[in-house]
Amino acid sequence: MGDVTAVPCRLKKQQWGDNFPRLSLCRTSYTRELVEPKTRKTRYVHQGFTRVKRQEDKKEESFENEICKEKEAGEWFRLVAGEGDNCRDVIQCTSSGLQAIRCPAGLYFDIEKQTCDWKDSVNNCKLKNKERKSKPLLYTEEPLCQDGYLACADQSCIERGLFCNGEKDCTDGSDENICDMDNDPNSAPPCDPAVCVLPDCFCSEDGTSIPGDLPAKDVPQMITITFDDAINNNNIGLYKEIFNGKRKNPNGCDIKATFFVSHKYTNYSAVQEMHRKGHEIAVHSISHNDNERFWSNATVDEWAKEMAGMRVIVEKFANITDNTVVGVRAPYLRVGGNNQFTMMEEQSFLYDSTITAALNNPPLWPYTMYFRMPHRCHGNLQHCPTRSHAVWEMVMNELDRREDPQNDEYLPGCAMVDSCSNILTGDQFLDFLNHNFNRHYQQNRAPLGLYFHAAWLKNNPEFLDAFLYWIDDILENQKDVYFVTMTQVIQWIQNPRTISESKNFESWKEKCVVDGPPACWVPHTCKLTAKDIPGETINLQTCVRCPNNYPWIDDPTGDGFYLFLGRQRPGYIKDGDEDNDESIRGIQATSATLT
Repeated sequence: MGDVTAVPCRLKKQQWGDNFPRLSLCRTSYTRELVEPKTRKTRYVHQGFTRVKRQEDKKEESFENEICKEKEAGEWFRLVAGEGDNCRDVIQCTSSGLQAIRCPAGLYFDIEKQTCDWKDSVNNCKLKNKERKSKPLLYTEEPLCQDGYLACADQSCIERGLFCNGEKDCTDGSDENICDMDNDPNSAPPCDPAVCVLPDCFCSEDGTSIPGDLPAKDVPQMITITFDDAINNNNIGLYKEIFNGKRKNPNGCDIKATFFVSHKYTNYSAVQEMHRKGHEIAVHSISHNDNERFWSNATVDEWAKEMAGMRVIVEKFANITDNTVVGVRAPYLRVGGNNQFTMMEEQSFLYDSTITAALNNPPLWPYTMYFRMPHRCHGNLQHCPTRSHAVWEMVMNELDRREDPQNDEYLPGCAMVDSCSNILTGDQFLDFLNHNFNRHYQQNRAPLGLYFHAAWLKNNPEFLDAFLYWIDDILENQKDVYFVTMTQVIQWIQNPRTISESKNFESWKEKCVVDGPPACWVPHTCKLTAKDIPGETINLQTCVRCPNNYPWIDDPTGDGFYLFLGRQRPGYIKDGDEDNDESIRGIQATSATLT
């Protein structure tokens, strides 16, 4: 296919057959009608996509109708299966016609995840479409069931409340096959601002509204820095360099961060010191199970063992006794659906920070889960909650990775900074930070989240230098910007303060500046084994006494084999004490019971 006159990009050849409209991404954000001089065929350029409109309109329309039959809204699929470029190319049916994308070099399109991923991680290049599942008959011209009941795919009827409850009650399993926000018959209602009021509830129709209806110019720009995984000698030095006691917020307090801590190889004396300094400690699981599907499909009790169990470990071995371990982030950002959030209610967690919102301008504010999420569940395999839950969501706004956002073609955003693969130099990273800061600061001032794994900064000194330079520049020149913890953001949302009022906001003054020696100069180094980790001796560093065993999922205290009772906090009893179990009912959050 030749170039098109006046089109500011080249069309790429696609080997998809003569009848298929050939598509290619272009750097355009407008619609133009162009005529190719030689063939006199009309081409349309619209919103970054170029489409050839052939003279055989009816033939093309028939072709599109045929391949789009039974495709779900937003579903990407292949016309040709196979390795190589075929596994990079996918198309989508839209109201304006067919659209196509090609994954960048080195990536294949995962048809199940519905996203580009590393070649080695994609094993479904031979599939053209994602798996089709039988669907329940929720909407029919004539009712198939009595009141309070709904029909399975085979037209048998079960109680409405059994749909999308995590257990297959229809004989064909169709009651659990379409359970997203749009199809769960028991889903949370859309945001109702008349019912959802601060300080206990916050929502808005599209998620972009500012709490308290403050003008954006009066809102302090909050920045949340987070680090995931173990805290140990590999990164303690990095954290000391960033949070050196010299970097101060406009209220005179040290800048703060949030650490989502996983268990294995964590130095709990270092966790205790970070907590003493005023940083927030949250949980990132005990095992960090590397099977991503585990987190999507885990039961309520499995989630409780991993997250409530991790809190038991942190509180005991980091000697945290003030009930401030209230946040959760799932490994691999794999949301656990209603099971995860049910666990969080029952175990009295305050917030989750796992759900990702696609790149959006303006970005989204955190919200409570009493009402429906104000954005789509991002990532086709993600298992977002649909029910009402008494939990805050510190939503992860995707960051814009483009070097020149005004002129560059659209690129998907990235949630974790270290997943923005096109950042190659310190200068690029600095531009990235400035652009994304301005996206938040110049629009609705939703909190800017910068989420890291420590190794990305430690192994790239140029990135670390750029990051520290940027923080210092912000603190020196912006007197309305605060580096705060996740919980401090929620405290501000619950009680919105203007920029001038924020300097004396009591919740931001706790552990303002912490001096003095650490809790212990020489922690215990405990060489331990665990029944569930055979053949491995692991060091556990802590300021408290050494346990008998290395703490693990079924033995979080390390004092013996424990049985988990997933409806309590802390939720553990010794073998033989099962008769002492008391049923503790979790909060049942509904739009009518906001307290």
